[in-house]
Formats: sequence, C-alpha cells, structure tokens
Amino acid sequence: MRVLLIEDEAAIVRYLERGLREEGHQVESAATGEDGIALALSEEIDLVIIDIGLPGLDGHQVLTAIREKKGSLPVLMLTARGDV
Repeated sequence: MRVLLIEDEAAIVRYLERGLREEGHQVESAATGEDGIALALSEEIDLVIIDIGLPGLDGHQVLTAIREKKGSLPVLMLTARGDV
C-alpha cells in the first residue's frame, strides 16, 4: 500500500514512516499542505494521513482540496488537540 503522510513535525514523520514501512507499506511524506496536495493528486496513493495543524494550509483545507479531485481516496486525520 502506498501511504502519503502530510505532517510537519520531523520526529512524528520518522516514527510513523518507520512503523508503516515495517508493516510493508511504501511511504511518501510532505511537510506542508501545499506539497501534500500536490503529491496526493499527482501520485498513485492508497491512503493519506494528514495532520490537522499544518503550517500554511491546515489539514481541513488539505482534505477539502483532495476531496475535490479524489473523493474516494481514504484519509486519516491526526491531531494533538483535545477537542473534536
């Protein structure tokens, strides 16, 4: 499975990449919403994991942009926020 990880904190990226790769997945990563959108729309991706608190475009804006072009692409949202 090809997974796109859109996350700006390097330590979290390394941790998630390691775990996903150990499970046999291919992982691409982007540190900004803009780069993540570009990768999601230009690559064959099976799953996107998006941090809500990104610099520039936030995770909700990234999700909206991806949904406009690839509405059925599975997405998981990550957050450290304490509310819904």
